[in-house]
Amino acid sequence: MRSLRRALTAATAVSVIALSVTACSDGGSTVRFGYISDYNGASLLAIANKQGLWDKQGLTPEIKVFTNGPLQIQALGAGDLDFGYIGPGAMWLPASGKAKVVAINTLAYADRVIGRPGIRTMQDLKGKKVGVPQGTSGDMVLSLALQKAGMTEKDIQKVPMDPATVVSAFSAGQIDGAGIWYPLIDTIKQKVPGTVEIASTREFPDRSFPTAFVGGTKVDQELTSKVIKVLQEANDWRAAHPDESITEAAALLKLDPAKVKADAANVQTMPTADLVAKTKDGTVAKWLNSLADFFVGTGQLKSRPDPATYYTGDLYEKASNK
Repeated sequence: MRSLRRALTAATAVSVIALSVTACSDGGSTVRFGYISDYNGASLLAIANKQGLWDKQGLTPEIKVFTNGPLQIQALGAGDLDFGYIGPGAMWLPASGKAKVVAINTLAYADRVIGRPGIRTMQDLKGKKVGVPQGTSGDMVLSLALQKAGMTEKDIQKVPMDPATVVSAFSAGQIDGAGIWYPLIDTIKQKVPGTVEIASTREFPDRSFPTAFVGGTKVDQELTSKVIKVLQEANDWRAAHPDESITEAAALLKLDPAKVKADAANVQTMPTADLVAKTKDGTVAKWLNSLADFFVGTGQLKSRPDPATYYTGDLYEKASNK
């Protein structure tokens, strides 16, 4: 855990963007929202801005890009953010009481263990340096791949580093492998032709990897409900306009739409009605319990908590009826 704290302290958010949203006559409420620079993290925020969904709820967003989910949880706890986005690898943090999951976003399959040219299996990584952003989905896929190969972290030289450093260190040959995700893998492949994808979250069909939007533990419930409504309406627009959602996300991220489209191919989106149904029938709880069991196994959680203690499914259901 010390290495995680060091990683969180060392990493920093890279920019703040005030979206051009017209405030309501009463000035509206400013919502400080974090995200990650990928399709999962950015698409709903981009759509909400373009479609005027914040304005409908009397909200003015101030969005801030982070390199990973744990950093956003830290910012929520410090009172520097109201809401943020996390991948499945950071779900242990809300499960441990550090934040609340306010909305499930997608099921994501963007995480990989990669190796330099010539390294093709997990066994090939024995004794070698493997970079990973600690406490993230990159860390998660590395652990899963090690387990599947009958290995442990003791079989490799695990090197905690932030995502940008993973890219530069891999490109410079300072590490032999990495637990990381798309679209960063595309950047790595451009710099290191012949990079090998050794393992993928797609290799675990019995597991689900939900991404989510999270809020601080002390954020106002009324504000949370308004934000959930924004996310739900943006989510349904995304489901109905997949190509346009890629264009909007690319504009916010300032990336080539082709790269964002490739990233989106690793994502399973679900309409709000489907997410509400999956909340009611316990499917979401099963997803969260499966992740929690994994985190108990890695030592990141002491025991599996009831999802109702950290997923505000009741607010999500109510918001869908407004």
